[in-house]
Amino acid sequence: MRGLCCVFWLILCAGALHAQERRPSHCIALAQETPGLNYLHKASWQDPVAEDSVLIRYIAHASFLLRTEGGLNVVTDFTGFTGAAPLIPDVVTMNHAHETHWTAHPDPAIQHVLEGWGPFGAGIEHYLDLGEMLIRNVPTDIRNMFGGVEERGNSIFVFEAAGLCIGHLGHLHHVPTPEQYAALGRLDVVMAAVDGGITLPLEQMLEVLGRLRSSVIIPMHWFSDYSLERFLARIGPEFDVVDEGASDLTVSLRSLPSRPTIHVLRPKYLLEDE
Repeated sequence: MRGLCCVFWLILCAGALHAQERRPSHCIALAQETPGLNYLHKASWQDPVAEDSVLIRYIAHASFLLRTEGGLNVVTDFTGFTGAAPLIPDVVTMNHAHETHWTAHPDPAIQHVLEGWGPFGAGIEHYLDLGEMLIRNVPTDIRNMFGGVEERGNSIFVFEAAGLCIGHLGHLHHVPTPEQYAALGRLDVVMAAVDGGITLPLEQMLEVLGRLRSSVIIPMHWFSDYSLERFLARIGPEFDVVDEGASDLTVSLRSLPSRPTIHVLRPKYLLEDE
């Protein structure tokens, strides 16, 4: 009987390990040529996510929903509201430069609430392995309301899933240091604030995007079509632009474009009947 119990226990353990497997990413490797198709898929945020893919939905301002094949839901720069759909994310990340990037009262049903700051000047470190997704952060400095600097008061969050490295630059106020670039690694997809001054001046953000050389860049934190168009007009011929009026896309390693591509998404709150 003891032998049978041991065998049963080993089978259970093996099944649990298999369920938590994550396709390895190449975040900390140098950029490699990725073969595959040169397009991205549009999809509803409630549709099943394709194999080895991640759905990205632009909710508002700097908030995005990331959804995995296994149904893991992550919301970035969570403000406490994502729309009329009764979604309780598994994980939320927040930054506290402004109240439009965090909430002091997240729903207690949210299992993981990752703040992008810690004690003043000390920052915080996250390394959350959920099996299907690994979430980590790289702290950066932010300006405070008095014109000073809060060291390590912002976080760039990196989400590794389906072999992809997806970065959210948060409320970035300075060009990352070489050490911060090294900690970020290779980002396949990056959400970048393009307001042109409340975060980074436009020239500096273009410098950051040029250095990251991500395959897909999703503009965020733009307050009008004027600021968005101003960014698009300055990006240069090395970037392609896709703007189809969509609010979400599904991305995978096999669908990454061969040229760096600005993929414009239109913010839209989550609705139950979409």
